[in-house]
Amino acid sequence: MARGFRLIFATSVVLMVFGICNGSTIGICYGRNADDLPTPDKAVDLIKNQNINSVRIYDSNIQILKAFANTGIDLMIGIPNSDLLPFSQFQSNADTWLRNSIVPYYPATRITYITVGAEVTEATGNISSMVVPAMTNVYNALRKAGLHRKIKVSTTHSLGVLSRSYPPSAGAFDSKHAGFLRPLLEFLADKHSPFLVNVYPYYAYRDSSNNVSLDYALFESSSEVIDPNTGLLYMNMFDAQIDSIYYALTGLNFNTIEVKVTETGWPSKGSPKETAATPENAQTYNTNLIRHVINNTGTPARPGEALDVYIFSLFNENRKPGLDSERNWGLYYPDQTSVYNVDFTGKGTVDVNNGGNLTSLNGVSWCVADPNASEDDLRNGLDWACGSGNVDCSPVQPSQPCFEPDSLVSHASYVFNSYYQQNGATDIACSFGGTGVKTDKNPSYDNCLYMTAGSNNNITAASNITANSHANAHSNSSGQRRFSLPNYHCFLLVIVFVMIQSLSTNV
Repeated sequence: MARGFRLIFATSVVLMVFGICNGSTIGICYGRNADDLPTPDKAVDLIKNQNINSVRIYDSNIQILKAFANTGIDLMIGIPNSDLLPFSQFQSNADTWLRNSIVPYYPATRITYITVGAEVTEATGNISSMVVPAMTNVYNALRKAGLHRKIKVSTTHSLGVLSRSYPPSAGAFDSKHAGFLRPLLEFLADKHSPFLVNVYPYYAYRDSSNNVSLDYALFESSSEVIDPNTGLLYMNMFDAQIDSIYYALTGLNFNTIEVKVTETGWPSKGSPKETAATPENAQTYNTNLIRHVINNTGTPARPGEALDVYIFSLFNENRKPGLDSERNWGLYYPDQTSVYNVDFTGKGTVDVNNGGNLTSLNGVSWCVADPNASEDDLRNGLDWACGSGNVDCSPVQPSQPCFEPDSLVSHASYVFNSYYQQNGATDIACSFGGTGVKTDKNPSYDNCLYMTAGSNNNITAASNITANSHANAHSNSSGQRRFSLPNYHCFLLVIVFVMIQSLSTNV
């Protein structure tokens, strides 16, 4: 009996290890509010070619579900706001829908989430009161079918569900939604379902460009925004918005609910006053977002914590009303040609279709620090690269090959170039707030070898870099690289599991 208990406990540890060690994932939103879109099977081929493993759709279209069968792609499906009333009124409606629209296609089609309603606090009418009853009926239908542990039920929100989002630590839900949010959060906590939110730094910049810098919105800032309540440093608006949600949840004592981002992105075209809606900015945002997420950097308030994110969207959708930007969020035109290139692995070199973003001098280029830049600007760029930029800065530590000469310009040059080469050797990757300068002269000296794209010393294991995005690696004299938090936890859990397994076998 004791041995059996230990075996059961060991098995539970294995499951816990797998649960914690799952890293962040990047998915895509597959909206279809457009003319001349490719057939679902062709859209799925396009998604597979990009190595995307998670997709969100906004309904339960049978042809779409069939197209995703046996692909191994996780699918988030939706129940639109127009169906909330019948789903909330009668359990039989949810039962019938599940029996006809889900069960015949599962598990060949890997449905993992059902979203019940979308951004209901932004919708006209009092439909928010229908959400939790509808979610409850859908959950009950899943439980009857034995699928409630395999398919999670939630609903999506805009950031407008908050009354405050700045500073992040002051994040709080709008009290006018209290009657809707309290039972919703109780449902999510009880069913271990995530809080789903759509996050758009683009709108924050567009509507308040005097207060928000474009670099901060695009993950390109070399200076921090400090939360005065916590002292945490924020290098981009995305992290600040996510943490405002976490703080709002904690403020209502729901700090165990996981957050997932069901929409984020940047438009490639806009109306005349939407000057930031360009292919270059869209590529920059999504490329930096992908690298930020898959590196498991986490956020300042939740360092190293996995965060699943869905990019909006797969195609431009010409039927959408509103400003031009509303119709131009896609990575692809309906004819399946790229609006701009994005590498979903976060490792490859990207290039804007017009060729305007990727340049080199004589085929090879390096990025060094401008010797005329101020010390404060250089230090900010250096600290950012060694922290959020995920650069291995140990070579510029004492006794290491690039420590001498011991000067800020020399250290910044090595670190700037490392970031530049690791991120596609683009003009943007050498900006550092104007303190980076491209050169065609190899700055290597003695045993200090500067990276070039594709060189053996250009391989950086992001999982071995500290997940604390604000650690000042430049001032860390140890020169040692540390485990990121998720990998360190996994390492410890594996050791615990091995010990328990050994005990179970030998006792």
